[in-house]
Amino acid sequence: MHVNKTRYIAAALLAGCVFISVGGLSYGDVTVEDYRRADRFRRELDKLVYTGDVNPRWIERTNNFWYRNYIPGGKEFVLVDADRRSKSPAFDHERLAAALSNLTGKKYTAITLPFDDISFEVKKNLVKFVVEGYEYTCDLKTYAVTKGEQLQPPPRRRSRRRTGQSRSPDGKWLALVRDHNVFIRSTDTGEERQLSRDGNAERTYAEVFEWAPDSTKLAVYYETPGRLTEVYLIESSPKDQMRPQMTARPYALPGDVLDVRRPCVLYVDGRPPVKIHERWVENAFQVTDIQWASDSMFFTFRYQQRGEQLARLFRVNALSGEVKTVLEEKADTFIDRYNLYVRSVAEGSKIIWSSERDGWRHLYLFDALTGELVNEITKGPWVVRGIEHVDEKTQHIYFRAGGREPGQDPYNLHFYRIRFDGTGLESLTEGNGSHAVSFSPDRTYYVDSFSRVDMPPLAVLKRTSDRSLVMELETADIRDLLAEGWRMPEPFVAKGRDGMTDIYGVIYRPSHFDAAKSYPVIENIYAGPHGSFVPKTFRAGRGDQALAELGFIVVQIDGMGTANRSRAFHDVAWKNVGDAGFPDRIKWMQAAAAEYPSMDISRVGIYGTSAGGQSSTGALLFHPQFYKVAVSSCGCHDNRMDKATWNEQWMGYPVGPHYEAQSNVTNAHNLIGKLLLIVGEMDTNVPPQSTLQVVDALIKAEKDFDLLFLPGAGHTSGGDYGERRRRDYFVRHLLGEAPPDWNALQESN
Repeated sequence: MHVNKTRYIAAALLAGCVFISVGGLSYGDVTVEDYRRADRFRRELDKLVYTGDVNPRWIERTNNFWYRNYIPGGKEFVLVDADRRSKSPAFDHERLAAALSNLTGKKYTAITLPFDDISFEVKKNLVKFVVEGYEYTCDLKTYAVTKGEQLQPPPRRRSRRRTGQSRSPDGKWLALVRDHNVFIRSTDTGEERQLSRDGNAERTYAEVFEWAPDSTKLAVYYETPGRLTEVYLIESSPKDQMRPQMTARPYALPGDVLDVRRPCVLYVDGRPPVKIHERWVENAFQVTDIQWASDSMFFTFRYQQRGEQLARLFRVNALSGEVKTVLEEKADTFIDRYNLYVRSVAEGSKIIWSSERDGWRHLYLFDALTGELVNEITKGPWVVRGIEHVDEKTQHIYFRAGGREPGQDPYNLHFYRIRFDGTGLESLTEGNGSHAVSFSPDRTYYVDSFSRVDMPPLAVLKRTSDRSLVMELETADIRDLLAEGWRMPEPFVAKGRDGMTDIYGVIYRPSHFDAAKSYPVIENIYAGPHGSFVPKTFRAGRGDQALAELGFIVVQIDGMGTANRSRAFHDVAWKNVGDAGFPDRIKWMQAAAAEYPSMDISRVGIYGTSAGGQSSTGALLFHPQFYKVAVSSCGCHDNRMDKATWNEQWMGYPVGPHYEAQSNVTNAHNLIGKLLLIVGEMDTNVPPQSTLQVVDALIKAEKDFDLLFLPGAGHTSGGDYGERRRRDYFVRHLLGEAPPDWNALQESN
């Protein structure tokens, strides 16, 4: 590369940089090579983990599956026959590569085949794959390869709204909404019938259909639109014109008048619709989960009241519209609808319902007619994390949970099964790690893959009936990864604000780490109460590991207020999102620094995106004695300026003074430290005005800060450019060193 030394020296002096070396591509104290190494750690190291990604793809309705293995120099496809306990290449890789090379005129080898996905047609002994948009077929008897037609991309969905099943169970009718009303169309003749006639722009039928099992009727939602705030976006640099372009769209903010919907029943024979009275859905935030009884006479639906402290399950008579309350759940804080589960079983006579009534999220069985508790299905100081499968024939529930295995990280996912009556609890997964499970179509077998951040993946095949080991599949090979100097992340546990509760996090160190040296600490924060966020599974190429390569120790922590622990742990977030677990995070880092003096907690930075953008700015506003530098991307800086669906869940309704008290806008005058705000002008998730209102407040308070405004960008951290600017900011303000002069570098190329 040609180097203009005079131009580099002048640019470096003007930038106030300390110039070190031109020939070595160094333009300050941290070199371009340091950044390149960081990029390599972010993007390329996953390629050095071999045989570590077993993602079983079961073949049709058999007990055979295939998976893709990454190996040195390429990949291979592996076929497993569970019944025969055999593992072999999915096909002759060399023959297929030769045939494909002959057909396309391009050179492929056994381990560099140009596709990652395959599909088998077992009866025809064929394997199919896609190359450059065309489907190819290989005859596994002759290895003749044929090229098919170009595949068309799937049509874009018109709406993100989840739609129900439009085809009736007997296959005779398709349901649709047109001109705000519901029609059905015969699949045989194309004949159409209009089932509703009162839909209009003010009251419309939603395109969410739940057919009764007998196909004589369907349940739909009749909606009255609310009065929603409009959000405006101005695209400064459209691709198709010079002039800026403005768009407006409804966007429900906390406190807005929301859409109201209520279920109704429409009959195929055209009889009048059966609608429930509006009083049953009064002040609703969510009306959802319509489930029919097997006799098609009743259905249930779930109602969650605005304010998130009351949830009910209603049972509706499809003939009369009579409504009965089956279940009711109340909470002094919030009911987490993100993790609320309801399922009708036993032909609609029983209900499986999740609740945190005993302080932990568990499953309960209720009588669907009387609403009486039949039995508690799961119980104990651990958390049900989701339902994998409900087997009504054997009356088993397959579910995932965390915190039940002694001596393990409580966030590790394990899989279990239990009978409806709460007996026969069995663990399907063994080994200290976080597990992922994939069952065969008939659930005779399952693949269990598990790992930790400090343990490479291991995958085994097991038999479901007795959980016995059928065969070991793969153990990841990370020798080449370690040869690159990659360091294993370290899980770390410390006590939280109360001195009793364990707080879990992870520590990333640079490959050139020297325990005798001192390193600034950067926290990657996301504290949304809807989940937990510290990684629990193995991965080489993480962004935090890459950031550490520039000379930092990077940490990630789950403080109180996040999910997947006890009810009390989660409740810290109630009307208190601004807390973001900071008292726990600070205690954790202080404990880690006491254990590892190389962590210099007099130099602590923090960054985050979205809710993490809110929290990272909040760190400087509310905890400036600890945090010194923040980079905040597309933050929801004021919970009154972000979507109602998320914010009312945790901050409550109606909107009260606590919203303002925790606002970064209201508290912008408290800024101490260095702050970089990043926002995209076309963010449809969090309105960009949320960030710009912080900017306005900072200017009025005469505070110094930095802003990166991204034309045309959506909800983002800024992509590669934003990543580089974030690194530069921490290098300059935490390391006290000069990042490369990128303008001079670009000019030389």
